[in-house]
Amino acid sequence: MSSYWQFLVFATVLVLIPGADFTVVVKNTLTGGAPRGAWAAVGVTASNVVQGLLAVAGLGAVVVRVEPLFQAVKWAGIAYLLYLAFESFRSCYRGEYDLATAPAPDARPGLRQGFLSNITNPKVLVFYLAVLPQFLGPSSAPLALPAYALSHALISLVYLLLIVSLLDRARRVFASRRVRRTLDATTGGLLLAFSTRLALERA
Repeated sequence: MSSYWQFLVFATVLVLIPGADFTVVVKNTLTGGAPRGAWAAVGVTASNVVQGLLAVAGLGAVVVRVEPLFQAVKWAGIAYLLYLAFESFRSCYRGEYDLATAPAPDARPGLRQGFLSNITNPKVLVFYLAVLPQFLGPSSAPLALPAYALSHALISLVYLLLIVSLLDRARRVFASRRVRRTLDATTGGLLLAFSTRLALERA
């Protein structure tokens, strides 16, 4: 149990570090309110669960060790982040916003964006394969690895939903066109930076 609590502390610290998933959730919350932001958070969590189960099944190791497959996932993630950055920059350039604070009628795109931003990030799979097992000993129960993986996904979901709730309460502050354009430009810049960093990292 001591190793499990140490893992929970480590996973919490890791989740608190802003990354591409955080940026995508923020973007969706500001665009479509709490429903769309929550769906984005669920999408991220669903991908975490999928990648955790892949690691448990041993399929994740295949992705990481087969270089062409790993690179395909990596560059798909880079391309998707670049696409989201382009969308943010285009929205900033146009400056056409519905200044009403009502949520967008269709929040489901948030689910797709959250899932894709996470599932195409090979660092998540590497975490489940290389970092997570460090907290397991030779006498660990067979279900320990999936339990750890699901715990990490749950921590991520709780944190992202908290961010969604806080941002939704402050949406009126972000209602002006000037603030929205600034946020879009900032979001686009962050997504561009994340994609560049991912491109420059070596497997």
